[in-house]
Amino acid sequence: MHEVIEAPLSSEDLAARYRALCDNPCYANIPGKIELDVWGRMVMSPASSYHSALQAAVVGKLAILGGRAFVELSVITSVGILVPDVAWASDEFMRTRGFETPYTRPPELCIEVVSPSNSRKELREKIAAYLEAGAAEVWIVFPESKRIEFHGAEGLLPRSQYAVDLTNIFS
Repeated sequence: MHEVIEAPLSSEDLAARYRALCDNPCYANIPGKIELDVWGRMVMSPASSYHSALQAAVVGKLAILGGRAFVELSVITSVGILVPDVAWASDEFMRTRGFETPYTRPPELCIEVVSPSNSRKELREKIAAYLEAGAAEVWIVFPESKRIEFHGAEGLLPRSQYAVDLTNIFS
């Protein structure tokens, strides 16, 4: 019998579903990340090798900030559970949040590496959702044009407030 969902799921229900997915061995070897929309539907995004290499390059560059860099952590937002490709959390964030799964508040930086399947609309929704949930900045990495956008509460930023040298991540 299938469960009929009549209204968007609460943050608590989404979190419980996501933790159940993480614990379910049936999903252990799925390539790519899994996100949940507010209806509890899975959204899956397979990653290319270049996409993965860009994630690793950004993580390496974030080391200068201290704190902790993540690849594909889960965050509850108003549009569901999103999984930024890369995220960075300060030591203070880690002291207060630990390894919560999913995070009920995003770390300071949420970074998306654009895939060919991403639409501008989807990216705008993710930027808004991360910022609304409490991220200080959202970075959008465009592999094809080899550029990065920085977004904050005030909109598109000329540069990040975080002193990270992002040169050479595309090579």
